[in-house]
Amino acid sequence: MASRTNHGIQRVLRKLENSINSGNYYEAHQMYRTLYFRYIAQEKYSDLLDLLYNGAILLLQRDQHASGADLGILFINVLNRKEVEELQSSFEKITNLFSIMKPATPERETFINNAFKWSLKHTNCKWGHPDLHKMIAQIYWQEKNYTMARQHFVYSCDGSGCASMLVELHQQHGYSNEVDLFITQVVLQYLCLHNTTTAQEAFESYTSQHPKIRRGPPYILPLLNFLYFLLKTIKISSFGGFSVLCEQYQISLNRDPSYRTYLDKIAQLFFNAPAPRPKRQGLFGSILQSFFNGLEEDDSDREDQVSRQLNSNASTSHAVQELD
Repeated sequence: MASRTNHGIQRVLRKLENSINSGNYYEAHQMYRTLYFRYIAQEKYSDLLDLLYNGAILLLQRDQHASGADLGILFINVLNRKEVEELQSSFEKITNLFSIMKPATPERETFINNAFKWSLKHTNCKWGHPDLHKMIAQIYWQEKNYTMARQHFVYSCDGSGCASMLVELHQQHGYSNEVDLFITQVVLQYLCLHNTTTAQEAFESYTSQHPKIRRGPPYILPLLNFLYFLLKTIKISSFGGFSVLCEQYQISLNRDPSYRTYLDKIAQLFFNAPAPRPKRQGLFGSILQSFFNGLEEDDSDREDQVSRQLNSNASTSHAVQELD
């Protein structure tokens, strides 16, 4: 029986090769799907991963983007069945496939969302593996899709890379009076994700790399001084210092209505402060609240939340600076 099955697979592989050589990519795609089910039945996951990855590359390089992306999605399905030994190698293959897919291909979004859901198995971070977020952020950055690059950098541990991207973004698209705004929101968002190390790295990298920022502290721009002292206050766990800091820099913090919401969350996370009383929210407040609610959801709901967070693009006056 096994011999007959293997013979059948070899026959399909020969048909597949002929289809590719003749340029019949639709038929080749169908052959790949046929082999997918046959390999799955035999639990030949390693061989199938190689087949699907190479097939996806082949079709994508021949401008068969829908078919290539479909094989990429099947590739993720197989990863979910197999115990992965070389996680970084899988990340590199996922990133390579993603980089070749055309941004406008609808299946590209499904592919990367499924990849992040799979990565949840290999990290304690409940929004997907930080290393994969970092690699995908870099692809979006190369594509000059700064909004999506910024989203994924925030879920990574690459504060330095995020800072470099923000410097480029500000220099190309920002106003001169926004040099401090670009880093402030990112640092606050890292802190809301309880990622103090990356918040510190992003702040230090941005302030040292940006040509419009004089070395500090102290800095000429008040918000940069606020971030510097905020990170120090969190390090020493001084709620009194945090309260005084927010009061002293209230005028600067009023430049963006989102800052107060972020700081309320930071107070709860780092100083065990009670949640503020709920009040009526506008559209932007609702968007921010959905972000925070996502951080507190049960693990059973986390995968759906990842998809919502990664694909929501809020439209506000600071669109390029938003997380969701």
